[in-house]
Amino acid sequence: MVLAAGLGKRMRPITDTMPKPLVKISGKTLLDWGLDSLTEAGVTKAVVNVHYLPGQIVSHVAGRDAPKVVISDESERLLDSAGGIVHALPELGKAPFYIVNADTFWIDAGASNLARLALAWDAAKMDILLMLADIKSATGHSGGTDFLMAPDGALRRSKGDPAGLIYAGAAIVHPRLFEDAPAGPHSLNAYFDSAIAAGRLFGMAMHGRWITVGTPDAIPLAEAAVAGALEHDPEKLQAFRARSCEKTKN
Repeated sequence: MVLAAGLGKRMRPITDTMPKPLVKISGKTLLDWGLDSLTEAGVTKAVVNVHYLPGQIVSHVAGRDAPKVVISDESERLLDSAGGIVHALPELGKAPFYIVNADTFWIDAGASNLARLALAWDAAKMDILLMLADIKSATGHSGGTDFLMAPDGALRRSKGDPAGLIYAGAAIVHPRLFEDAPAGPHSLNAYFDSAIAAGRLFGMAMHGRWITVGTPDAIPLAEAAVAGALEHDPEKLQAFRARSCEKTKN
């Protein structure tokens, strides 16, 4: 599930004419950064929700071969993070699935972080598994930390504790979490808290550089972070350039 339905108000004036997920960083849209990560982790189908200027996103993903993209239309009513997931559940199925925010991305260091997240998933003890970033490895983040992680991976709110980690905008959830969920707009944060109370919210620290793009000023910082992360990995840099060229041709 790729959450791409936000209004992107802080990205104005760029988002006056385009939805935020189509803002480009280093020649690639934020949405494609997320979809490419899902493809690299073996995902074959992604549900992308849309609300603001939805036709642009629909047209953009029509050119992708992988993963197969299914649009979840929220044109008439923005449903927030959890509401959007509940609306898309018929397409998401009954197995655990990834959630990826369309305004954050990362440069893997070594193995795919989403693949590592899947290996860390344990449905017997988890309802939600969050990918987390160290604040020192983050670009564009202006807030504090989100969670403190115990040695076994269990999470609790950090309340800004500098020893905590940042939610990196990617997770695995089990659909049973939404069995009694309301159909209207509501946030995932409430589910994080209920999972903490039940002892079923866990985390995994990602490897590499995490990048969030909230305002126009964050774009050059993000592009510098991409360049810096890739320059030390020639193989990954070559693959990135090849994919970017292929998308330009398409």
